[in-house]
Amino acid sequence: MKFLAITLIAHDGRTSTTERLREVVDNAILAEELGFDGFGVGERHERPFISSSPPVVLGHVAARTSRIRLFTAVTTLSLLDPVRAYEDYATLDHLSGGRLELIIGKGNGTAQARLFGVTAEDQWERNREGYELFRRLWREDKVTWSGRFRPPLTGAEALPRPLQRPIRVWHGSATSTDSVDLAARHGDPLFSANVTHPVEPYAELVAHYRERWAHHGHDPADALVGAGSAGYYAARTSQEAVETYRPVFDARQETFRRYGAPPVFHSLEDAIERGSILVGSPQQIIDKVHRYHARLGHEVMHLHADADGLTNRQHRAALELFQAEIAPVLRKEIPSRPFPEGLS
Repeated sequence: MKFLAITLIAHDGRTSTTERLREVVDNAILAEELGFDGFGVGERHERPFISSSPPVVLGHVAARTSRIRLFTAVTTLSLLDPVRAYEDYATLDHLSGGRLELIIGKGNGTAQARLFGVTAEDQWERNREGYELFRRLWREDKVTWSGRFRPPLTGAEALPRPLQRPIRVWHGSATSTDSVDLAARHGDPLFSANVTHPVEPYAELVAHYRERWAHHGHDPADALVGAGSAGYYAARTSQEAVETYRPVFDARQETFRRYGAPPVFHSLEDAIERGSILVGSPQQIIDKVHRYHARLGHEVMHLHADADGLTNRQHRAALELFQAEIAPVLRKEIPSRPFPEGLS
């Protein structure tokens, strides 16, 4: 199994914007130091997030790291001009030495959709059309194309030409079969959000992905799935882990309520039992990942990169424990295909 550390760059105002962004870069450096396979930055265009420009953040991360792969989580192609997105990410691909991977999706949130003039009726079609143009731009030196949501192209040349040809693009999906169908049609990997709800709806989407993958003529053995987790804290005993993490969980529940999203799990114990949150002893977390893997068949998993209310010492200690006692077991017991290697 491979492991990513991912941040959506939530910002609660307790630190300055500058300090929060510096913390993100520091966490990426820490993730590489500890042995994570990838570091991801989300894209959101509304409160409480300040992750509106992943290419800029990842460009700085690229300059401060040398090995860790860089992910977007997710690139919201339903909101972006695919030509502009291609130019940004092709540039970042060079600056990172070919360490870039993309996770694309339509994105969440009504405020950011209004900001870009996107409606609920057209966001899925925008995502599909944007990706299909983006995909061609990455593969073809000159593109002739027409669609609904941007001016047509005739023999268009988008520069720079990328370092990785082609780049690997994952499709992020939380609830809809649209992203799943798009991934299966093009033979691309799927990254299940696996955060908000119990495992059942995510397992159904992954099963649908595998069915559609085979329907489109791809070898079932080639299907590749990643999955998220809703939070992480490991300690030597489950009692210590739960006691330390409870204030973090309670604060998150209150944030959900403040932004009009009723929590799905009524307590930390309920979230540990029914959700993807990973809180407990190393062996408890290993056992839980195995249970989820039995449902999803995923080879890649993400943890939250942020301290998220833990002290810096607690955050680092938990990540060190993950890499010392949890990741080695899961890497051995759940085989995964290698990530592409950087080209520099």
